[in-house]
Amino acid sequence: MSEVQRASVAYPGGLTVRYRWGGSGSGEMVFALSEGGGDVVDHAALAGGDPGTTCRAELRVEGPSGAWTVRLASPIFDEPTGSLWDSEAQLVVKYGFLAYGVSSRDGALRWSHRSGTPLLTVLGSPRLPHVLLQSEVETMALDGSGAVLWRVAHSDVIAAAELVGGKLALRSYGGVMSLLDPRDGRTLER
Repeated sequence: MSEVQRASVAYPGGLTVRYRWGGSGSGEMVFALSEGGGDVVDHAALAGGDPGTTCRAELRVEGPSGAWTVRLASPIFDEPTGSLWDSEAQLVVKYGFLAYGVSSRDGALRWSHRSGTPLLTVLGSPRLPHVLLQSEVETMALDGSGAVLWRVAHSDVIAAAELVGGKLALRSYGGVMSLLDPRDGRTLER
């Protein structure tokens, strides 16, 4: 993919994130529009490989404490997305096989977590003491330090996950719907 993709998200508390990302070898194009001001931190080394040939993403974050920028890398084309974990003052972002917990105040890396398969989404709720990472074949709960509290493996590839009515609703590529308790990963009846 040669064109730089863009998205902008306004989170509660006045935090605004502008995401930019591109395909393999797109770093120059993604970073060409970098905004000035604040620290710029590149976490490409966490993804491994040559940052010049990987897919790249940049998050420009502006909030009450100022502005900062984080750069990420992925061996696969992916759209970076995040969730603001207010109680832990973290922006949790998934990109490719990695999730990053960064301070929502200054962008400092608190933790990173590598999955064996691409991450689909990050889910959080003020009612949960952890965030949920959904990969193609596994659901994981991580605490504020990035430690895995529990994980559930799936027999089919997960295509979509969302929190609905206090339950984690999963849909597989095969069309099977299942429900998990987002507090502990137990399977729930439909």
